[in-house]
Amino acid sequence: MKYSIAISDFRTPLKKNPFLIGYLAVFITYWLSTLVGTTDLANWMLENTLVILFLGGLFISYNRFKFSDLTYTFIFVYLLLHVYGSKYTYAENPFGYWLQDAFGFSRNHYDRIVHFSFGFLLGYPMRELFYKGFKFPAWTAWLLPIEITLSFSALYELIEWAVADLFFPEQGIAYLGTQGDIWDAQKDMCLAFLGAILITVIVRMIRKGFNING
Repeated sequence: MKYSIAISDFRTPLKKNPFLIGYLAVFITYWLSTLVGTTDLANWMLENTLVILFLGGLFISYNRFKFSDLTYTFIFVYLLLHVYGSKYTYAENPFGYWLQDAFGFSRNHYDRIVHFSFGFLLGYPMRELFYKGFKFPAWTAWLLPIEITLSFSALYELIEWAVADLFFPEQGIAYLGTQGDIWDAQKDMCLAFLGAILITVIVRMIRKGFNING
């Protein structure tokens, strides 16, 4: 079975790609399980609004531009991390509590993991979109994911503020998940920014090591 990678022009159609069909089946099954087992339905619905919009965008644009299987892998992992967080709320996530107990952290850091993953796991798909999809120059495709990650992180924090303070104040604390940290928003943005920089450096080093242009 031939799978597509970012450096090739080959893209496997969705119906002929068991790799992607498997991802989709696993994600939808798990996604529904988070709805059934959620501890806060209102928060689950708020957290998953962007997931629905994101998946809709992927389906609508699939015939126009097919990402590589590696990019879909990054997206798949990120969405799993996000919906797992939405099941319990980020501040009450069981894995975060396990990390807190195991390493003596002062708070549940699951939200930090997902914010870092936003930059680290979605920086590569953004680069592929700009370089392969929009045919941007290589240097632009390297730089834009880092800049957009920081911009989107700031926008997301503004959306969180609007949702929590203006539209759904009863869900404010659960949705924000600041856990008493007054610098929570800034730390979240910083971690996403660092994640995007890290994946960019890693991919750049790999491509340089294999003498791959672009």
